Amino acid sequence: MTKLKNIKVVVSDLDGTLLNPQHRISEYTKSIFQELHNQGYLIVVATGRHHLDAMGIIDTLEVPVYLVSSNGARIHSPEKEQLFSFDLDSDVVKAALNVEIDPEITVVLFKENVWQTNKWNERLNSFQADLKYRPELVDYKTIEDFGAIKIFFSCDNHEKLVKLKDDILANSSEHLHHAFSLPTCLEFMDKSVDKAVAIEQVLEKEGFTLAEAMTFGDGFNDVQMLASAGKGLIMGNAPALLKETLPNLEVIKTNAEDGVARYIASKILNKEFVS
Repeated sequence: MTKLKNIKVVVSDLDGTLLNPQHRISEYTKSIFQELHNQGYLIVVATGRHHLDAMGIIDTLEVPVYLVSSNGARIHSPEKEQLFSFDLDSDVVKAALNVEIDPEITVVLFKENVWQTNKWNERLNSFQADLKYRPELVDYKTIEDFGAIKIFFSCDNHEKLVKLKDDILANSSEHLHHAFSLPTCLEFMDKSVDKAVAIEQVLEKEGFTLAEAMTFGDGFNDVQMLASAGKGLIMGNAPALLKETLPNLEVIKTNAEDGVARYIASKILNKEFVS
C-alpha cells in the first residue's frame, strides 16, 4: 500500500464529505486546507454538483483548487478556465426520459446555466446557500432541446429510484452509466464520464498519478476514485453498502465531525485536533 509520505494530491467530494450537514465548509476545514496548500499539496474537489454551484463553495477555501464537477463531465482549473466538457446528446436524454416516471420523483436536467426541473424541491434547493445555479420549472412534454450535462432524479423512496434506474438502463444502457450519490439521488452520465477519469486528466496535466492521491468520498459516484487512489478514505456517514463495497478501505469520522480535515491534520500535517 502507498505510504502517506508519498501522497502529493488530496481529492475530496463535497456533499457528505468536505461539507458539513449545513452544506458549508467549516472554519477548521478551511484552515487545514490552507495549510495543506502552503505545504505544496495539489488540491482537487470532485463533486456531482454543477460547476457554477460548486465554485462558490470552493472559493471559501481561499486556495487554488482544481474542480471536477457533474461527476466528471466538467473540469475547471484553479483560475476557473474550463479544461474539459462533455454533454449528453439530446436524443439520448429524451430516450432516457421516455419511461414511466413515478410522480413522487423530481427530475432535473443539468444545463450549462440553469437546471430544468419538473417540480420545485425545497430539499434540493437547500443544498445551495446562494442560488448561483438557478432552477427553471419546465414541462418535459413541451421542451425540444434535451441536451444536458447529466440527468438527475431525487426521491425519498429509494426503491422507486431503483425501479426507474432499471427501466432507463433497459433502453439506454449502451449510452449511460448511473450512480447513487445518495440513496435519495440517482444520476445518469455518459458512459465515458466518471470522477476518476476526470481526476486522472488533472493529475496527468500536473505530473502526478492516482497512486500519489488521497481521496475522500461518501457516495457511489465516488467508488472508482476511492478504489483507484493510493489512499482512499470513506466517510463515517457513508451508506453501509458503500463500506461493504470497498471493505479494504479505511472509514474515518463523519462530515459533521470535520472528518476530512481531521484526517489530513493527523496523517499529513501531524497536528492534533483542537475542538
